[in-house]
Amino acid sequence: MDKDRVKGTAKQATGSAKESLGKITGDTSLEAEGKVEQAEGTIQKAYGKAKDALRKL
Repeated sequence: MDKDRVKGTAKQATGSAKESLGKITGDTSLEAEGKVEQAEGTIQKAYGKAKDALRKL
């Protein structure tokens, strides 16, 4: 498993926590930051998945 997949998953989890905390506290900037971090994690995870697929060829 590629390290980018692991880091991407961690970033998604952190982003989800920030988004939830932002919703609870009413902090829209924290909520938005969480959504962005989740998107970054998704992209990083997909990149790692692609790298893994290329290694198997």
